[in-house]
Amino acid sequence: MTTLAPVVKRPAAVAQGEAASWWQHVVDLGDKASLYAPLLMMGFLAAGTYWLVRNAPSVPVPAAALSAKHQVDYYLRNFTVKSYDANGALKSELAGVEGRHYVDTDTMEIDMAKLHNINPAGEVINASGNRAYSNGDGSEVQLVGNAVVVRESQVETASGDVRKTVPRLEFRGEFLHLFLNEERVTSHKPVVLIRGNDRFTGDSFDYNNFDGVANLKGRVRAVLIPRSAEKVTP
Repeated sequence: MTTLAPVVKRPAAVAQGEAASWWQHVVDLGDKASLYAPLLMMGFLAAGTYWLVRNAPSVPVPAAALSAKHQVDYYLRNFTVKSYDANGALKSELAGVEGRHYVDTDTMEIDMAKLHNINPAGEVINASGNRAYSNGDGSEVQLVGNAVVVRESQVETASGDVRKTVPRLEFRGEFLHLFLNEERVTSHKPVVLIRGNDRFTGDSFDYNNFDGVANLKGRVRAVLIPRSAEKVTP
């Protein structure tokens, strides 16, 4: 014989209290979740941004930007480059054992360089150096190592058909900077200037061929040979 346990009915007040407690628990969880909602939203936004950046197509780099690197685009060996004026007369001649052209700066780096230039007045300029750096049009040349610049002597005709001799002018140093269009030679390093039989030295200098003035700075020394001594034959 089986005996069934009696069914005990829970009071209505107790059931209502438990329901209220459960609802309060849900409300508390909602309040706590609302505190972290901004952080969760920022996390979702960051993750979405990362996904967009990672999967966005890459922007093609222009060819000009790729070629802007300091690199050689062509070589010249045992070469001579000549330039002419509008009338077809030889203006300058640049030669070297090897030349390297840099595309980003449009400069030429030359080993064992030799320069021959004729200015509008007909004066001849010869220069050389262990290495030279020339800009694109050849109007500016920097000589490095055993640098020599020579303005050859010449005979000029002054007023009244009086002819005078312009003495030979020579510059020597480890660095010489030529501005051919401006007919200037400068250096921030020691230089030797030889004019005829006279000799000058300085720590730096600037020479302008238009006015024939050389400004030497630093420890300047000069050795001047009298004109009468120049005519004496040993």
